[in-house]
Amino acid sequence: MVKNLLTLIYSRQTSILSGAVIIMATMMLSKILGLVRDRLLAHVFTPDKIDIFWAAFRLPDLIFQIAILGALSVAFIPVFTEHLEKKGKADAFEMAGAILSVSMAIFLVATILIFIFAQPLISLIIAPGFSADRQVQVVDLTRIILFGQIILVLGSFFIGILQSFQRFVIPAFASVFYNLGIILGIIFLSNSLGIKGAAFGVIIGAALHAAVQLPLVYALGFRFKFPPRFFHPGVKEIASLMSFRTLGLAAEQINETVGLALASLAAIGSVTYLTFAQHLQVVPIGLFGATLAQAALPVLSAERARGRIEELKVTLLTTLHQILFLTLPATAILIVIRIPVVRLIFGASQFDWEATVLTGLTVAYLAIGLAAQSVSLLLVRGFYAMKDTRTPVMVSFIVVALNISLSFYFIKILRLDVWSIGLANSIAAILSGVLLFLTLHFKVGKFDLSAVLVPFLKMLMATTIMGVALYIPIKLLDQVIFDTTRTINLLILTGISSIFALSVYVGLVWFLKVRELLTFADLIRRATKFQTKLKSQEIITPETGTI
Repeated sequence: MVKNLLTLIYSRQTSILSGAVIIMATMMLSKILGLVRDRLLAHVFTPDKIDIFWAAFRLPDLIFQIAILGALSVAFIPVFTEHLEKKGKADAFEMAGAILSVSMAIFLVATILIFIFAQPLISLIIAPGFSADRQVQVVDLTRIILFGQIILVLGSFFIGILQSFQRFVIPAFASVFYNLGIILGIIFLSNSLGIKGAAFGVIIGAALHAAVQLPLVYALGFRFKFPPRFFHPGVKEIASLMSFRTLGLAAEQINETVGLALASLAAIGSVTYLTFAQHLQVVPIGLFGATLAQAALPVLSAERARGRIEELKVTLLTTLHQILFLTLPATAILIVIRIPVVRLIFGASQFDWEATVLTGLTVAYLAIGLAAQSVSLLLVRGFYAMKDTRTPVMVSFIVVALNISLSFYFIKILRLDVWSIGLANSIAAILSGVLLFLTLHFKVGKFDLSAVLVPFLKMLMATTIMGVALYIPIKLLDQVIFDTTRTINLLILTGISSIFALSVYVGLVWFLKVRELLTFADLIRRATKFQTKLKSQEIITPETGTI
């Protein structure tokens, strides 16, 4: 039993779906812990205090996303994979060590600058709508969280290596431990430190995030050598890929920063409502969009490195339809049962009805662009597999400009509530998906548009009918049978209605002969047989290399 468990954890996933399922399972646990974290925050602290915590996250996360995550999650994997395929493991690991050294040096410099200039940055850019006292608290928490982000650089670097080797289990578990660390901080430190306890939890989570991956990275053969090396041909190659990607990431982060700043100018608690709504929306994006896109990138990169463009096109379209098959019904569920979902997850003593309604509305408007955001994650990786970072960046400039303009118009001119930021995000996300698909369509030599649109329209039709099938029992049972002021009744009502609606969706896609239903049904059948998972897999150990 122990051997089988180790085999599953250390095994190499040889297909996109097997890798995606592994990521999806562990990411589900991570997302659940993330929602538990949010529930604890809503239970222990009032929305105005939680505002401070999320505002403090913005600067550290901004610099981490721009300086580190883009290089490691997108540019690093194609280059590392190519070096691994053509020059061998020794050269690939030598390049990886140089990338780690450069990344850590850049992030340390950026961290020092943010630590010094946190006060003016917070007051002028991050939370201009906060009072002076609340801005001071944001500065204090920002400086604490920065230390956690330094450790997170190392963990994110490990993820890049492991996913390049198509090991997805441990990297996916890393985010579970990250959220667990924050939860531990809230539970054990909030009584003595207040909201700072959650900030110290970030440091605990980042340490766990790196530590859980270290044994497998070591087993695969990576060693960090002293003194650190900063020069390798691969560093220059990744830097050239990142030159435009960094601009795109900067635009995206500016977009998120402007959204948070505008939320701070709305009613007190709006930063929390927006953040909680985004956390609900990214659950299906993370489970269905990010997982399939992450699992596809090494495969797409390998197909591009071998010159198999037709195979790359098939992989892209197959994965795109699989993402749509899962995200479209998730969109309908979030829109129709937004209030019950918010009540069940965030309905703690400190989270009142007004907070629930505003968060629910924001969730619904964000959900409109859910499928488009998920598909965009895959399309962007299609460009990066082709080593084209310029096109996605140009698209992101257009989309971010539209999103910021709409958000500013809704909040400052029309004086709408925080939900309008969600509407602006969805409009921009749909435009992004359309532009990315059209540009990739011409770059790879054109897709068969009928093969793209027919399955999509079938799934969209099934989703629309499913939404109606979900709305009717929710309304009827709520008014006639269930007293939804009680949590258990609300949970039963939501569960029954969702199962009924999903059954309608499955029946419709079966009737319409949507191929993805058979694909996932076959995957579920194979997943029930544990030995099938272990077929053609290998264990990597420090002592022997393989078993």
